[in-house]
Amino acid sequence: MEEFRHSYSRLCKESGAEPQETVLQQLQELPRGRLDLATHSLTVDTCRALGKLLQKEALLTELILSDCMLSEEGATLLLQGLCAHTVVRFLDLKGNNLQAAGAEALGQLLRQNKSIQSLTLEWNNLGTWEDAFATFCGALAGNGTLQQLDLRNNQISHKGAEELALALTCNASLQQLDLRWNSIGLLGGRALVNSLPRNRTLWRLELAGNNVPGDILRAVEQAMDHNQERQTTSRENQARTHVLSKEVKHLREEKSRQFLDLMETIDKQRKEMARSSRASAACVGQLQEALNERHSIINALKAKLQMAEAALALSEQKAQGLGELLATAEQEQQSLAQRQAKEHRMEQQEAAERESKLLRDLSAANEKNLLLRNQVDELERKVRAQQEQLFLARQELSNTTAALKMRANQAEERLELEKKRSRQSLEDLEQLRAKEELSRVKAAALSERGQAEEELIKAKNQVRLEERQHLAHLEEKLRLQAQARDEAQSACLQQRQTVAEAQARASQLGLQVEGLRRRLEELQQELSNKDQEKVAEVTRVRVELREQNGRLQAELTAQEALKEKVAALERRLKVIAGDHREALLDRESENASLREKLRLKEAEIARIREEEAQRAGFLQNAVLAYVQGSPLRAISPQK
Repeated sequence: MEEFRHSYSRLCKESGAEPQETVLQQLQELPRGRLDLATHSLTVDTCRALGKLLQKEALLTELILSDCMLSEEGATLLLQGLCAHTVVRFLDLKGNNLQAAGAEALGQLLRQNKSIQSLTLEWNNLGTWEDAFATFCGALAGNGTLQQLDLRNNQISHKGAEELALALTCNASLQQLDLRWNSIGLLGGRALVNSLPRNRTLWRLELAGNNVPGDILRAVEQAMDHNQERQTTSRENQARTHVLSKEVKHLREEKSRQFLDLMETIDKQRKEMARSSRASAACVGQLQEALNERHSIINALKAKLQMAEAALALSEQKAQGLGELLATAEQEQQSLAQRQAKEHRMEQQEAAERESKLLRDLSAANEKNLLLRNQVDELERKVRAQQEQLFLARQELSNTTAALKMRANQAEERLELEKKRSRQSLEDLEQLRAKEELSRVKAAALSERGQAEEELIKAKNQVRLEERQHLAHLEEKLRLQAQARDEAQSACLQQRQTVAEAQARASQLGLQVEGLRRRLEELQQELSNKDQEKVAEVTRVRVELREQNGRLQAELTAQEALKEKVAALERRLKVIAGDHREALLDRESENASLREKLRLKEAEIARIREEEAQRAGFLQNAVLAYVQGSPLRAISPQK
């Protein structure tokens, strides 16, 4: 209640009013769940604050506001706050002089509130305002929770009693109604008596001090006695029905327990079957995984074999290409040596002829010796320049040969890169795609390999073309140089030094040719070594493949044995499933018999209920006959 008191003070201050000290003191001393403000005069501001608090306070079950001198506005504010309250059970508004507005507010309270069971309205003036009291009675007719209503000393006239009578014909929850010390009179008493046969819940109606005749009071007492007897009978029937429902519930629980035990047994059997099937499925799955793993190993080995064969074919093609290159190089070197030897012989012949001619012309040349010496010096300078050009041409030839070899090496490296890339792409494709796409991947790889080979062939052709062009250019240069050399030799036939230099040059060329031959022999030896290594590698790969095939054959036999075991396990599972199916059929037949027994028990229970209902109907007919005074009253004791 401390929180309630603080909330009350806060709301009063928010509305600009001071909280009442007596109310604060009473709120501090109240027990939990009960608000007693009896004999405390409450102002409108206090009523407004209490009405707002009652909309939120969910712990009050009793509210006592008797003799609080509530005004019409204050009572309306309080009752509006109680409309949304769902916990209060007891409300006391005694001695507050409630009039028209209070009656209307009470009617709204009875229409909206579904928790109040006891309402005390003693010493008010509700009956003075007939329209407002009619509104109150209309709300009472539709209320389904109120059980006790105290309307003593409320100036209720016979018209108010008629409104109450109409409300009692519709109300099905009110049990006690106190109308003492009002002005009901004869007409109001008759209206109430006429409404009582249609009301089966009211068992206490006080009408003392209302100028009601005695016969009407006796009729009211008889009706109340009948209602009490009816309620007693109803309670007995409810007790019997409760006992029967307990027995039925016990039987149902017993049957449900038996059925649950049966279902639990069936579930256990099903779980056992599921566990065994899962174990078998796990075993089969393991075997299938092992088989798939073996298949994947076989496929990987096949792929490796294909890759090795492809690499072998590529290496063979490479060796063949290198052999062709070496053959062409040898042929070119031989043709170059032959050409140089032929030129050398021709030069020797020409030199001999020129020597004979020079001997004949020696006499004439002596005269021109001085002039020719100057020319010889100039020609020697030209020869040295030409020799330097020849040396540069040879160096350029060697450079071009090295460049061509470098290009060939680059082409081979590019080919190797293309092979590696194609192998990588093949491995990626083998990892990403399924087995059915293997043929397409192989075709793509073959096409890529063909493209790479075509690129290699193009590169070789381009290199050869460049070599030919360069050789033609060199030959042209050599031809020009030879012409210049011929001119120089014709100019200085007398100088044997030129011949000696030519011979030395020829000897150098012979030495170079010998070096090239030795190099060619070394390359041939290396090529034969490579061929031997390739043959050894191929034999080793074939031996490994044979060993792997042997292991795979052994694994295949083991897998066949595992398949036979799997088939045996499947046959065993089928036998177990058949046994479980028969057990399930037996259980289902037992369930059907238990359901039939349960249906018979339910039919018996329904028959017992019908008998009890017939007995209750007979008893009700007897009571009605007794109340209405029919001839059946004389024979009702026999029944």
